Amino acid sequence: MDSPPAPPPPPRPSNPDDTDTNIYNNHLLAPESPPLSDDEFYEDEFLSIDIESTRSVIDDDEFITPPFSWKKLWQFTGPGFLMSIAFLDPGNIEGDLQAGAIAGYSLLWLLLWSTVMGLLIQLLSARIGVVTGRHMAEICRDEYPRWASLLLWCMAELALIGADIQEVIGSAIAINILSQGVVPLWAGVIITASDCFFFLFLENYGVRKLEAVFAVLISTMALTFAWMFVDTKPNGRELLVGLLVPKLSRKAIKQAVGIVGCVITPHNVFLHSALVQSRKVDSTKRGCVQEALNYYTIESTIAIFVTFVINLCVTTVFAKGFYNTKEANSLGLLNAGNFLEDRYGGGLFPILYIWGIGLLAAGQSSTLTGTYAGQFIMEGFIDFRLQKWLRSMITRSCAIVPTMIVAVVYNRSDASLDNLNEWLNVLQGMQIPFALIPLLVLVADEHLMGVFRIGPFFEWIMWIVAALVTVINGYVLLDFFSSEVKGLVFGILVCCVIVAYAAFILYLISHGNALPSAWFNGLRSKRLGYIAQ
Repeated sequence: MDSPPAPPPPPRPSNPDDTDTNIYNNHLLAPESPPLSDDEFYEDEFLSIDIESTRSVIDDDEFITPPFSWKKLWQFTGPGFLMSIAFLDPGNIEGDLQAGAIAGYSLLWLLLWSTVMGLLIQLLSARIGVVTGRHMAEICRDEYPRWASLLLWCMAELALIGADIQEVIGSAIAINILSQGVVPLWAGVIITASDCFFFLFLENYGVRKLEAVFAVLISTMALTFAWMFVDTKPNGRELLVGLLVPKLSRKAIKQAVGIVGCVITPHNVFLHSALVQSRKVDSTKRGCVQEALNYYTIESTIAIFVTFVINLCVTTVFAKGFYNTKEANSLGLLNAGNFLEDRYGGGLFPILYIWGIGLLAAGQSSTLTGTYAGQFIMEGFIDFRLQKWLRSMITRSCAIVPTMIVAVVYNRSDASLDNLNEWLNVLQGMQIPFALIPLLVLVADEHLMGVFRIGPFFEWIMWIVAALVTVINGYVLLDFFSSEVKGLVFGILVCCVIVAYAAFILYLISHGNALPSAWFNGLRSKRLGYIAQ
């Protein structure tokens, strides 16, 4: 007698995407599998529970940050040092030497804390890049209306051009010093403009090769300026007091403002979020993202500490040699080497050439990072992709053409070059809010950053930093334009520009409830409390 037919398999669950359910169904629906007895069914049910518990363990592992590894830190080392070059560009070096010559050791505390502010801003830029997998210019293009993103792009390009002019001229001055005046400024500009293509060619052999070149340039700056520091033998007690005791005299206000403005460069905010893309991070695993953020924090802190030491050496060298001297108010990049030579003599290796080598390393490295920043800014804001050499040609031309004009017109006029440098500092200072405010808005956006958005306390701190930097630059603008603006028509034009400038800043602040959410929540809670009473 035939056995009764096997019972039909149970119906498929309604969610076919569930992994464990599919495993269960595949086991039941296999054609070669015999019908399950009650005991076998319960055994399989227990097996299913074990699979579920194993899955929970695997899911929990995604939230665990791997332990610290020196090898991993080395693999993540690179982007922070490339970013830190902006803290050592020729504009910064000139600000350091003038601060030391005019204010002595008294502004070292401000150099320290402004460097800390710059580090915090750069860590936020890296956070956006790691968490989102996109750089800041791309995110701004998506998050802001088209007209606002295009205006932000124009502001970023203006800041980049201003920085690049300073960096190229700094390199040209260094070449002029090292060639004993044989190579004029305009020829140095051409040399500086052309060598970036060599580094782009070098990039084809791997980003680590390029990072190694930048490491050599930073080491060269550290060695040369440290050599100068040892040669001049600054006063250790006054140096320590200058670092620890806040002090600001009226005659040093301009130099103090310059120190703060130099360490926060708009294009560098965009650059760092793109540089961290060179390392692959599994953004689907929270632990991997946190691990990358930890390593980038360590690496960036070390890199910016190195730049702080170099800036400290430059400031103290000129504080020791030229504070309260008649040369203090006339020092600039072009004549600083000659003044050092007159003050400290030749020695085993003439200090003039030590200065020239350090300045050349600063100029070369900063022009190269400026080239990369220009590429990322153009690609991100307008989504315009070109071949690297053509893209570099366009971004370099935006800076090289006006730089060449400047080099030919100003040539060796110290006063004219210093005046130009003031205008360029003002230009870059005006652009800082247009990089800093979007950064704070985006990094506090929970929809964009998820669990990695900054907390209310840190948000408060960063908005205070942003307000401080904006007020300082506002003071510079007011002081500069009040002394430079002549005539009614020009004055009206400047006033219109300032009104439009302030209106755009207010728009950026109001976009997406940019101010600290804790502030709004506190006001809302108080209002509801009053209504309840």
